[in-house]
Amino acid sequence: MSDVIDPLFLNVLYACMGGLLTLLFMWLGCKVFSHIVNFSIPEQLSNGNQAVGQMIMGMFIGIGTAMGLVIGLGLN
Repeated sequence: MSDVIDPLFLNVLYACMGGLLTLLFMWLGCKVFSHIVNFSIPEQLSNGNQAVGQMIMGMFIGIGTAMGLVIGLGLN
């Protein structure tokens, strides 16, 4: 089937699917973490708790980097 479809289009399609998967895993990671801790993450962020914000930022950077590497290496 890949002989019929242009490889450039396939690479763009793979990148888009990888981007959607990365967003899905980031959302899922935030939801799972929200269920583990015994405080409300949105409430703490609205109160200006920088530690919670930095923790969420680190989690998103870690998941994004890992998924980006998996997707990037998968395209090779």
